[in-house]
Amino acid sequence: MLSRVADSLYWMARNIERSENNARILSTQLIHMLEASDEQVIDRDWEEILEICASKEEYYEQYARLDKDTLIQYLTINPSNYNSLQNSMIYARENAKATRDHIPDELWQLINRFYLEKKALQEQLPSQSTHEHLKDIIQMSMTSQGIIESTMIRGIPYSFIKIGKWIERAEKTARILNVICEKTLREKNSTDTENYYYWLTALQIVNGHDSYIKEHPPTMNPKDVLTFLIENRNFPRSIRYCVDHIMYAIHNLESGKVSHYSEDLFQLLAGIQEEIGRTDISGMSMRELMAFLDTFQEDCHKVSRKFSETYYLIEPVHASH
Repeated sequence: MLSRVADSLYWMARNIERSENNARILSTQLIHMLEASDEQVIDRDWEEILEICASKEEYYEQYARLDKDTLIQYLTINPSNYNSLQNSMIYARENAKATRDHIPDELWQLINRFYLEKKALQEQLPSQSTHEHLKDIIQMSMTSQGIIESTMIRGIPYSFIKIGKWIERAEKTARILNVICEKTLREKNSTDTENYYYWLTALQIVNGHDSYIKEHPPTMNPKDVLTFLIENRNFPRSIRYCVDHIMYAIHNLESGKVSHYSEDLFQLLAGIQEEIGRTDISGMSMRELMAFLDTFQEDCHKVSRKFSETYYLIEPVHASH
């Protein structure tokens, strides 16, 4: 398979996953706003949402202050934000178009139809339509994953798609947890109620609340949530699960062999797996956890770069946001 086709498959998957993750994050925040009665609660957390979904530095280059309505437009349709939902879908559609011979026709039809239906929103997203727009993006992403899982042969194109998805998801989970750990540390004198709110939010953002409650009593102990989202081997959005599946997909890509050109990539991933395996989340302070998550996010970027080098892919300048 040509490297440019592999590159398009990989970035199609990353951008579909990115659009779903950011849509879930923004949707969770808007739901909290509707449920809250306190003005301070309604307006809080927007800076954290920006930090998770995009770049604070790039936002403040364009805008002097953090305004809720401006930020929603920035995260959803602003063309200057590489990570806006609209841009992620444009990139996904461009990459899907370049790989039409390698993906199910149903997948191309889904992505193309979604793009055409949402094209009119490039100018303005009415505030009353935001919730429905976010739900549509999440549904489109989940439908695309269903098509991939139910119709694609488990060959090389499938492996490139899966690797893109798992790298994007692992990095985003770490980013979410890092931002919430930082907020918890910054507000160390906050009440138990506020702590509950922060960690409930983390679970809701990754669609993990129901799965967490099935394994834990209905308490929101920060270390339990962190252990669940970092170390759980069975939850599809935990860091360990994502890393294990990146390794599994690369093994499939290489037919179970470690070749001279892929040796560095395998060693990098094995080292990350070992680091996660020997990390005792329950015994770490918040600062130590933040350092661990910082290192893991950088490791995700290293894996992406090494993967791109190994298979001659193109690493976009905005890929790490």
